[in-house]
Amino acid sequence: MRFGSIVLFVALCSFTAYYIYEPIPEEIEERWKLMLTNTFFRSLSHLADLSELLGLKGYMGVMYFITLAERVVPVSDEHVKVTEEKFDGVEVVVYQSKQRGDDSELRRAIIYLHGGGWCLGSVRMLPYDLIARKMVTELDAVVLLVEYRLAPAHHFPVPYDDVYRAVKHFLQKGVLAQYSVGPGRVAVSGDSAGGNLAAAVSQQLQKEPGQQVQLKAQALIYPVLQALDMNTPSYQQNQDMPILPRTLMVRFWSEYFTTDKAFFRSMLANTHNNPESSSLLKFANWSAFLPETYHRKYNYSAPAVVQGAGGQAVGMEGPSRSLSDPRASPLLVPDAALRGLPKAYILTCEYDVLRDDGIMYVTRLRAAGVEVTHEHYDTGFHGGLMFTVWPADFQIARRMTDNFLKWLKENL
Repeated sequence: MRFGSIVLFVALCSFTAYYIYEPIPEEIEERWKLMLTNTFFRSLSHLADLSELLGLKGYMGVMYFITLAERVVPVSDEHVKVTEEKFDGVEVVVYQSKQRGDDSELRRAIIYLHGGGWCLGSVRMLPYDLIARKMVTELDAVVLLVEYRLAPAHHFPVPYDDVYRAVKHFLQKGVLAQYSVGPGRVAVSGDSAGGNLAAAVSQQLQKEPGQQVQLKAQALIYPVLQALDMNTPSYQQNQDMPILPRTLMVRFWSEYFTTDKAFFRSMLANTHNNPESSSLLKFANWSAFLPETYHRKYNYSAPAVVQGAGGQAVGMEGPSRSLSDPRASPLLVPDAALRGLPKAYILTCEYDVLRDDGIMYVTRLRAAGVEVTHEHYDTGFHGGLMFTVWPADFQIARRMTDNFLKWLKENL
């Protein structure tokens, strides 16, 4: 009996170690901590797949538990005043200092847009609450977090429209004055899908007729910027990396556009492009816009073009049309649309499927004459900025945060 218990214990330990272990590159710091952290995400993803297969709850409905697990109630403390507002009907949470100091000096403001693949996430999550407070205390900034509506309940362009309306409302001179913000000291920022929204809003504001106040800067943290090529070198290199494997990123894209599972399968196969979207592949051509060091030898073939692919789109804003919409894929605009954009900070990570999206945007912005600070983390992984809370607290997250805030301080 005792021997059987030992065998069972050893077997259980072996199975646990086998499940936790992943072939993560040696270069990544705190590898085992990342493996342990990803076990939670991977297990939840398996549960979500099973739930959807059994018809119990959709995949993203189960994955939303990540958002709930990190949920907090944003409240004021001795240094920071927190208020919940509505800007043009959109929920926002505003953080500002209680120590006003010299009111004659107008403050910085950062509009921050959370990540989560347009399907998950909330401004009422602990990592976003913490970074907002840090911006207030270290930068004397007013911080605006936008609670945009999420897919799949609200497909593109609803999340984008929510963000754009909130940003436009905040950039009114009267509203800026209400918060003692300088009209020339406003930045928009976001991580992952939030970086996508920040880039898209920056482009659209520049085209807006009669827009009196423009953004001073855009700070994009491992942004997702194009939906045409799901087979770039970074998608191949990092297809099984923790936190954001290729399959999950493709699922986020497809859920953003439609509930049609056929579209998800075509995106996975990289056969989702139609004639209109394929004409824009030149703007996401990694062989032209990625430095040679990232090319390497990949099993690459150009995305297939299928007449009518995505034709099962729902309504006028279905996936066929959305694929080529720059509000969804900011990388797809011509060079002329990039000129005159606000200065940019772009953070990319080596072990991230979205690495190439960010680097291509760096290349194209610089070619268009935009001032760009590119911070690339050779040992970084997707989502790193948010891992600052025990037990998932990573040293690289601290460095990312410090460098990001340093840039904002120097450029706003």
